[in-house]
Amino acid sequence: MHETILVVEDEQTMRETLAYNLEKQGYKIAVAGDGQTAIDQARKINPDLIILDIMIPGIDGFDVCRTLRKDKVVPIIMLTARDDEIDRVVGLEVGADDYITKPFSMRELLARVKALLRRVQYTQDIKGKEQDPHIVHVFENLIINETRREVTLNRNPIELKPKEYDLLVYFAMHKGRVLTREKILADVWGWDFFGDSRTVDVHVRWLREKIEANPANPTRILTLRGTGYRFEE
Repeated sequence: MHETILVVEDEQTMRETLAYNLEKQGYKIAVAGDGQTAIDQARKINPDLIILDIMIPGIDGFDVCRTLRKDKVVPIIMLTARDDEIDRVVGLEVGADDYITKPFSMRELLARVKALLRRVQYTQDIKGKEQDPHIVHVFENLIINETRREVTLNRNPIELKPKEYDLLVYFAMHKGRVLTREKILADVWGWDFFGDSRTVDVHVRWLREKIEANPANPTRILTLRGTGYRFEE
């Protein structure tokens, strides 16, 4: 195990505790105590995963995540001191892959780190095994080009966050099928994801705002009350 993890935490005792326990698991560790240092470190060392506290000096965790998401797809686990749904939603919205509320057990954090890294590796392995590297899904004015990882609507490019893109590709690959929230969560986020099915609903809402002519009355991503969703051409 040689993955590099960047720990971003301004509280020294917590930062050292996290670094110590992660190093015991065989990870290489880099640390940062403020937002700007975190951004500089991430761009310099290209970590395999980032543990990012929200409340850090200077640039806060949300803005650090938002900045890094412009040019990186590194998995990010956010730490929040409050069990506030708004923190979790905003964290997901700016591109975080998972979140954990303080105080937390070190065993739980290590489990989430392992699960997220394992999920990333699984995704990379699946993509590496695709026999046809040129995959394009065409749904009238909506085009998903997996080869170039691009999505266009009416010939205009659409900016999607990494998980929004993964979800849209998943829908495209299962068009016309009834998909439960639990199945979507397991297939797109991974069976060992620690969130719940509300994560799916949030990302579907964001997708609709970008690909539907009228997000309030969607014609592509349909809700099946009490069941889940179905993607229509």
